[in-house]
Amino acid sequence: MTGKVALLWVIGLAPILAGAETAYVTDVLRLGIHQAEDTSDRPFDNLVSGTALEILERAPNYARVRTPDGREGWVKSAYLVAEKPAQARIAEAEAEVERLRAELGAAKSAHDEAETTADALSRQVAATADSDAAISDTLERLNCENASYAEQLDAYRGALPLAWVVAAIFVMLVAGFVAGWWWLDASIRRRHGGFRIH
Repeated sequence: MTGKVALLWVIGLAPILAGAETAYVTDVLRLGIHQAEDTSDRPFDNLVSGTALEILERAPNYARVRTPDGREGWVKSAYLVAEKPAQARIAEAEAEVERLRAELGAAKSAHDEAETTADALSRQVAATADSDAAISDTLERLNCENASYAEQLDAYRGALPLAWVVAAIFVMLVAGFVAGWWWLDASIRRRHGGFRIH
């Protein structure tokens, strides 16, 4: 007998010991929440389908619940289900799809921007490579010209500069003309006894 009493006592306290159970308003348009346990009074609020409720106590046809904003009252337990109704799940799925679409759009924009940047960098690298090739060609040509000038300089290293040669020829011509004039004058004077004849 004591075992039966204990069993009944445990069964009676089971809802309290079980802790908070979550249930959802089923696929009805509105579910009234009441102060009276038998929901005979006027509802103080209407709950929409998919509203999550914390079940505080169960009676055969009614349940005492707490709303997400903390208000407590009684509802008809026939309209409570353990899983979210299809309408609420669809709404959540549609919201998730919209969020994923927004993320996809942002990812596509970032991808397009990254491709544009990569194309610009590729063109810049190609232009730099072309510029480097042109600079290398110019440097190679200048090195060849420098080597050619160095060979010419080595070839003319023992020779006199052209200006000096021209100056030396001019001085020699002037000196030869003056020396010839003096010799001619000296020979005429010797012949004519020291007199100049014009």
